[in-house]
Order: sequence, then structure tokens, then C-alpha cells
Amino acid sequence: MTVLLLVAVLSVITATAFERLTIATKLSASGAALDQARAYSLAAEAMAATRIADLVAADPVRTSRGWEGRWTRLPIPGGAGMIRASDGGNCFNLNSLVSGDDPEKLVARPVGVAQFTALMRALQVDPRLAAVVAAAASDWIDSDSAPQGLGAEDEAYTRAPTPYRTANGWMADPSELRAVTGVTPQLYAVLAPWLCALPTSDLSPINPNTLSPDQAPLLAMLAPDQLDVLRARALLAARPPGGWPGTLAFWQSPALRGVAPPAGASEQVTVRTRWFAVETRVTLGNTTSEEKALFDAREKPARLARRQWGFGE
Repeated sequence: MTVLLLVAVLSVITATAFERLTIATKLSASGAALDQARAYSLAAEAMAATRIADLVAADPVRTSRGWEGRWTRLPIPGGAGMIRASDGGNCFNLNSLVSGDDPEKLVARPVGVAQFTALMRALQVDPRLAAVVAAAASDWIDSDSAPQGLGAEDEAYTRAPTPYRTANGWMADPSELRAVTGVTPQLYAVLAPWLCALPTSDLSPINPNTLSPDQAPLLAMLAPDQLDVLRARALLAARPPGGWPGTLAFWQSPALRGVAPPAGASEQVTVRTRWFAVETRVTLGNTTSEEKALFDAREKPARLARRQWGFGE
């Protein structure tokens, strides 16, 4: 009986040791795969920076369509990789809801709030809800503690079942909008494809030369109650070959006759892209690395402004 008991105990110890060894081996392999996938992503990022510099140098006056949105395969030994680039400014910059560069002196920007409201209305969001969310999002970022008419400051959030406070600073990622009062998971799903959080409080630098007709709401938001989505879509569909040569030519388009954008909105339209968004996806075995990078093309070579990583298995 003693011998049998010892054999049973040793069997359990051996099985446990082998199980731990197997787990350690898998963790080590996963860690190595993650490191290798990340290295490939960084190499793709460097390649993207060079391509962006070449694109800007090819035409320093304007940036036209033809390069954005398409996934390109990467030669990854023993795995698979994809990369694509898009105009990183063709979105609503949540940080444009305020003005100012000093984190301690961010002030609500009425034009930004009006554009966010107009974008939501163009996406068929209830006008009352759109006004509430736009004001609350502006209050979330601005430096003061006084809520706007339809907005919300700390007092509204500290009464929640799990109390929290406003950020009082720029958003680093559009997902932060989910913490703002009035934003439900359903609403965020509708808004997410149209949002960005650029590292600046500038109004969204919309480039009509790189917009697709499906992105017409981004144009419509610039001139609320004057330019609807259908008219904006028709304008983009009739874009000149190679795009508009300048912003003046764009605003003088026959399709925009009678449209007078609010102060500041006309200047935010640009025919030269500054922000380039690059996505990479590298798969090695069962491990996938996803990276989102934002480049500032005003500098030569294009400067990496932000990077986000995601890993999965």
C-alpha cells in the first residue's frame, strides 16, 4: 500500500510538472512570436513613412486619391502581413471640441460643437441627443468645471453607480467618448468610424480630394443646414480628375453655389493631407499583432505622432 501510495503521489507530481513545462513552453513561444510580429510591424511602419514622404514629394501642392484604403500584402517569412494607409484627417477630430494648446486652458469651441452635432444629425442621430452628446463631450475635454447648457461636468459623473470624473484634457483615443454622458454602445458603434482624436485641437483638416462619396457626411457637417449629405455626395462624385487644385477652386464649385460655411470652417478644408493613418496586421502562427500609427507629413521625413498596439491569439 505504501509503494502504491508513493507511485500515485509521484504520478501526480510528474503530471503537474509536465503541465507547467508545457504552459511555460507555450508562453515562451507566444512571447517570441509577439516580439517577432512587432518587429515586422515596426519594419512595415518604417516602409510606410518612406512611402508617405514619396507621395508628398510627388505633388507638394495637393494630395489626391488612388493610394488610400487598400490592403497590401507584406512578405513575412513563415506568416502573413497586411498594411494599408488612409487620410488620417478625414474624420471628426474630437479634440477640436475645444480650442487652445495649454492643457490648463482648454476652452469649449462653439464651431467644433456645432460640427459634431451636424455630423451626428447627418448620421440620423436624434437632434436632441446629438446636441447633448456634443456639449457633454466638449465639457469632458475643456479645463473648467462649469457645464454648458446641455453639457455635463464632474457633478453628473460622480452620481453614477461607479463614480468618475471628466478628463479635462485632450482625448488620446476616440474610445474615450464612451465615458461621456449620453453615449450608449449603440450610438458609439454608429459614430466610431467617423471619429479620430488627433494630437491637436485644430478643426478637422478635411481633404475633399481624398474623401470617398460615402464620406459625404464629413463635408455636410462643415455647413450645417446649407449642405446636406446628398448634395455633398454628388459633389464628391463629380470631383475633377486629379482633384481640386486648391481650396478656392473647391468652394467655387458650381455644386456649392450659395453655400457659406461658418467662420473658420472654410479654412479647415485643405487639398493637402497632413495626417496619414497606417494600419498593419502581422500573423505568425496563432499570434496576431495589430498596429495603428499616425504620421505627421508636415515634417521630412514624415514623423510618427502616435502608435497603438493590439495583440491577439
